[in-house]
Amino acid sequence: MTSGTASGTAALQERRYRILVTGYAISSYGTFLNVVALSLYVYAVTDRALAVGVFMAVRLAAGFVAGLAAAAVLARWTAKGVMFWANVAQAAALLLLVLAPDGFRTGTLFAVSAVVGASGTLFMVTLRSSIPDMVGEGRHTWANSLMVSGRSMAMVAGFASSGVVVSLLGYTAAFLVDMATFLVCALTVLLLPMPMSPARSDDESGDEKDGQGSQGEESDGGQDREARRRRVPAALVALGAVPVLGLMVALRGIDALGSSSHNAALPVYSTELDADNPAVFVSVFWCVWALGNVLVQQVLQRYTKRTGRSVGALGFGLGTIAMSGTFILAFAGLPWAATVVVALLAGAADGLTEVSYTSHLQTLPSPLRTHAFGLSATVENLGFGVGMIVVAAALDVFTPLSVVGVAHGAAIVLALVYVARVLRGRGAQEAQEAVPGSEEREGKKGKGESGAGPARGGHRDGAEVSGG
Repeated sequence: MTSGTASGTAALQERRYRILVTGYAISSYGTFLNVVALSLYVYAVTDRALAVGVFMAVRLAAGFVAGLAAAAVLARWTAKGVMFWANVAQAAALLLLVLAPDGFRTGTLFAVSAVVGASGTLFMVTLRSSIPDMVGEGRHTWANSLMVSGRSMAMVAGFASSGVVVSLLGYTAAFLVDMATFLVCALTVLLLPMPMSPARSDDESGDEKDGQGSQGEESDGGQDREARRRRVPAALVALGAVPVLGLMVALRGIDALGSSSHNAALPVYSTELDADNPAVFVSVFWCVWALGNVLVQQVLQRYTKRTGRSVGALGFGLGTIAMSGTFILAFAGLPWAATVVVALLAGAADGLTEVSYTSHLQTLPSPLRTHAFGLSATVENLGFGVGMIVVAAALDVFTPLSVVGVAHGAAIVLALVYVARVLRGRGAQEAQEAVPGSEEREGKKGKGESGAGPARGGHRDGAEVSGG
């Protein structure tokens, strides 16, 4: 392939990925509008606060299950097909809610909650694990930064406009807007140069032509089915063998618990600050947070382009410490000017952890990468769901600062352990490379192996996956 052809291919990949991210950002706007509109609608239909909690629990539980099943789904269906139908399913669920008769709306609401939770998780796992195939090697950080930037801006727009859309246009209009955003995203998925349907194996084609198989072929088919049944446990065992990755995913789960604390505590804290206008602090905080998130993506993209390196696993640990610390400070009763700076830093640290975490998992070999993202989604949903229950109860007794301090404090403690483990691994790697002849042996070893190595142009950080 000539350099001109390679450049043209890369440009086409980038253009199509940008279109996909645009569709994802639009659907993310629908998702965050959906969070507010559906929660309000549940309360309006049932007139019970408990129903709102159950609604969110169903959504998180569906996401939890989808995370467990994601690897098996992607082993059977193509990434393009999963992303397309995940969006179509959410659009169809919202249309069903709009058309549901009055007597069936409560049941339909919880069905919509399950569909949205499961489909949203499947889409995100598939998107994150497929980015290396969409943009090519060395473009992970850029692609992840673009994705996170789009979602951050969509989150602010969705939350900011939800009250206006519901108040002025009503619930039906809000649901139809949500539905349209998912259909737009589905259309952008169709533009990807990826197969929509899974390719059939030669054995399957032969079976269709012959119309029957011999006893030996049936035995082979049984062995294939047995191998498929064993694939998930074997992959999870391999996942546990990757250095630091288990601790990394665990930290992500504790981070999700911390996120549940500040999400639940912000309305309470904002009301304490200004009971007449409780939405002011929340709105300003999230807008500044999003600005910090978007700004750090620009810095990361330029850093990666200039150095050819990604922030890696160490950046994830340090970013988690900074993010948790700034979220705790946000509830410390600081002056407005200081709180704005804290919110900006919180958004920047949040963006750093998201990109570094996603980029690092994308260095894994393809089959293992899918399992890692599926397991991560499951852990994140579990951490956030458990956190919302525990935090809601704790806020009735303790102050927002103490609740957020404990939740994010736990994340800081685990992050410090994680950073120490990564640095120790990096030190061991550097010591090994310092031994005469070790680089030559590693080079010979790497020639016969496949897998994810260190980030381009960078050293291993103690948590990268070796060729084995």
